[in-house]
Amino acid sequence: MVKSIVVKLGGSVFKDVSAIADAANWVKKLIDNGYGVVVVVSALKGVTDELVETVKNLSKNPDPSLIDEILAMGERTSVRLFTLALREHGVNALFIDPSDDKWPVITNSKHLDAEPIYEETKKKIEEKIIPLISEGVTPVICGFIGITSEGKITTLGRGGSDTTAVLIGSCLNAEEIVLVKDVPGIFSVDPDIVEDAKILSELDFKEVQALVRGGSKVIHTKALRYLGKNLRLRIASLKELLSNGGTIIKGYEPEIEVYSPPIKITMTTIIGDQLDGAAAFEKLISKLKEKGLKIIAVTSEEHSIVLYIEEKDGIIADIHSALVSNDIGKAISFYQDLSMLVISGRMLETSPGVIYRVTKPLAESGINVYGLLTISSSIRLILSSRDIDRAKKMLIDELKKEATA
Repeated sequence: MVKSIVVKLGGSVFKDVSAIADAANWVKKLIDNGYGVVVVVSALKGVTDELVETVKNLSKNPDPSLIDEILAMGERTSVRLFTLALREHGVNALFIDPSDDKWPVITNSKHLDAEPIYEETKKKIEEKIIPLISEGVTPVICGFIGITSEGKITTLGRGGSDTTAVLIGSCLNAEEIVLVKDVPGIFSVDPDIVEDAKILSELDFKEVQALVRGGSKVIHTKALRYLGKNLRLRIASLKELLSNGGTIIKGYEPEIEVYSPPIKITMTTIIGDQLDGAAAFEKLISKLKEKGLKIIAVTSEEHSIVLYIEEKDGIIADIHSALVSNDIGKAISFYQDLSMLVISGRMLETSPGVIYRVTKPLAESGINVYGLLTISSSIRLILSSRDIDRAKKMLIDELKKEATA
């Protein structure tokens, strides 16, 4: 089979006719170098924003399914324009539209923020897209858009063309996925704010995930879910497309794993009238750090805070001294000899009922959960250390059973 590359061209690349022609020229060079290229395109620059604004001005309570139909027109237009541009450069290009029987991206029916159905999408790509590549055709596919199994148009959320590209690359087992932006890669900080921002040549998957959770717009968060073991993801501008420049994202999120970090935890509940204020919380953290205490996690409600702290000798006296003696809280209570069990995996946060599936077998076996934290695609359970091995085996067996059901 021809080695394949998925190239996603964002709206910022399609700012005018000259930019579209330039992008087509770069894709032609990739094809001339022997690659089978699948192109994923966004709407032309500013078009989606204009459509959203028009919808808002016309209706106060529009039907989400109709909004999806309207927003999809941006990509449905650009896919035709870019196919035209490629053909002008001598490329045997074919646009793939949601109305086409070759359309590959199948989703659930959640309008405006649909989730792709991976196995159905993979089957479509194997049946419809791979034969085109083998025949020397360059498919040009609308980003951001999906259809349900009933044929209704959906959209994947803002920035969803990234998701489309990585999803298709995963299903193709592509040699590389390149997200072409108007910047030459991922910077150490926003270069519009900090002059000496540096381009990062390489980042680990978890580092990118942390940046995205912290507000970075460099890649759509859904896209990261489809990174697999052998996938290479690169973020670059057109100029870096052929030179291997830009930022390479390495690593991926495994399907499901269950593990326990080798630390013991003390769970401490602090009560007090002033604990819901930002100043009191800042003082609390500062005093705990002065005592050399490592905070694993924090949860709070009105007039109380629960701290999960790495266990050490004399920890209760240290906490009491840091808090009550400094008038931060009135009193504390605690559980010791606890451990953390982490369940992590791709798309875990979008799996309906996953919290129930994790906690139900523990409850049925009499294992108490002292704390439950969800962070991105992970669930963190605080359990008694004496129960940790039994709980780990139980959840591995339960999640394997779910995966093969």
